[in-house]
Amino acid sequence: MPPCPQPLVSTSTPAPSQAETDLEQEVLRTFPDVAVVPTIQRPRASSPAKTPWSRRRKGCFPPPAPVCNHHQPLFVKMLHPWYRGRLERRMVGSTNRWRFPREPFSGDLLGLSQMCKALNVDFEEVLKDPDRLYVSQIQKIFSRNLKNKTIQSREADVILKCLGSTWELHQPHLFQSETLAKLYLMALSQGTTSPKKELERLLQAQLCGSVQERPPIKKMIISLKINDPLVTKVAFATALKSLYLSEVEMNMDDVLGVLASAHILQFSSLFQRCVAMMMNGLTPTTIKSFYVAGCKYNEEQLITACEKWLEMNLVPLVGRQIHLRKIPQELLHRVLRSPRLFTFNEFHLLKTLLLWVFLQLNHRIQTVPVHETVLAFFNSFPKKYSFLDQDTGQSLVPLFLCVRLHGIIKGKNLEELRHINFFPESWLIRVTANHYHALESGGDMVHVKDLTTQAMRFGLLFNQEYTTHSEIIAVYGFFFEIKGIKQDTTSYSFYMQRVRHTDLEFPSSVCKHGPVSLRAERLVKYEIRAQTLVDGKWQEFRTNQITQKFGFVKPSCKSHALKIQTVGIPIYVSFSFIFPIS
Repeated sequence: MPPCPQPLVSTSTPAPSQAETDLEQEVLRTFPDVAVVPTIQRPRASSPAKTPWSRRRKGCFPPPAPVCNHHQPLFVKMLHPWYRGRLERRMVGSTNRWRFPREPFSGDLLGLSQMCKALNVDFEEVLKDPDRLYVSQIQKIFSRNLKNKTIQSREADVILKCLGSTWELHQPHLFQSETLAKLYLMALSQGTTSPKKELERLLQAQLCGSVQERPPIKKMIISLKINDPLVTKVAFATALKSLYLSEVEMNMDDVLGVLASAHILQFSSLFQRCVAMMMNGLTPTTIKSFYVAGCKYNEEQLITACEKWLEMNLVPLVGRQIHLRKIPQELLHRVLRSPRLFTFNEFHLLKTLLLWVFLQLNHRIQTVPVHETVLAFFNSFPKKYSFLDQDTGQSLVPLFLCVRLHGIIKGKNLEELRHINFFPESWLIRVTANHYHALESGGDMVHVKDLTTQAMRFGLLFNQEYTTHSEIIAVYGFFFEIKGIKQDTTSYSFYMQRVRHTDLEFPSSVCKHGPVSLRAERLVKYEIRAQTLVDGKWQEFRTNQITQKFGFVKPSCKSHALKIQTVGIPIYVSFSFIFPIS
């Protein structure tokens, strides 16, 4: 039986502040083997013989915990040798579930799950690395202390060796990084025979009221090896600087390196700041590197932002620049499958894809070629098989299956596709047959059923200088005007209306070599969608899927109008429609 420790009688001291009390409670919840005992007025026992230790059964009751002055917190080991045979449990979460505190994971999945919910940490990550649960709680204590107290400048007490350089850091700040926190705690445990005492001294230093009252902390040397090629010394220095300053200036050229550094350091606030900056800085030159970084670091928010940006800008912006070559095939495929994809018409989208393939096969080309050059290149392949049937093109078939070839209705464009021998003959025969049957049946698109995945697509890009903007489209002898009107600074209206071929301002450009339908009415199923970027977030407006008979006179000649309020510019407006069976 160990000797009974003499209780310490506290003296009269000021009441602890709320911040100090909260911090001590956090320590108690996080580290069950380390106790902070609050101020207690306890007189000496007048009659020790009343409950002598000799009469207590051995192993039944623990000796009383020492009591200390709250102004000088005392950390004591509760895991006394006398306790080791005793099972202790604590309640976690909001239920009566209990688990053993000394082991990060003792097989109690429900108890561990409730603990993670109570401490607001990821359950899956804790299962992979149980020590992370306790490191993250230490981080919370240090982060709270940095907010509650002003850390005065003092000599660096941590030396970090990384990237061939030596970086001087201060211990309270490095705990914002989970990686540096682990390295520091490992160095703390390896450099002493009593790591738990060192941890007690470390936490005691954080609870002290001022820098002068803190006990001296031993200077530590830690090393970190980085193999990520994205991490440069400048980017890593920026990441370390962010441990001290909340808003460190970053330019777009360095943000990838800082993101990689934040990922290695497990510096979550800096990582999310980099992600937000990258989402707002998407351009044709950055789209590939930002998307690859999002995939590499499994950042779904950044991946989604890249996809949405490319859905709008693939045809009108990226498709006109040499940077189109850099778009990964996986990203391109995902964008082509999206119902939100913007294009002026289906042939514009096809030309963009043909240019992308051309640039993949001609790496030395550094300028965007004219369309005739692209056609001549594909026409140079052997005529025995189409390009997509050859070894070079078979891997690209999924991309071109996303193109709605039935939406290419001009005879000139169809003849162009047949001439370059790019698509299998069976594809072109099916498209031609569908067009023939639609014309024969007065425009009914028997081969099209689903508006979302099979509709003909046309688009307007409404820029800031426009007050009105419109285009004329012709489908199976029916003519429509798709139109946008700016009502005031932030109000817009978009609609489509049927027009007579005799009313067209330039009929030859639309009607030449094309049919003209004399039917008084045409049943149309359509949807109008408008999208624009505002403060880094995409706003989307859309009508329902509407089925309407279009005539030549009002009000039947005009569709429902999509009216929107937005400050975003430009506005990407898509008109999708099919001609159901009348």
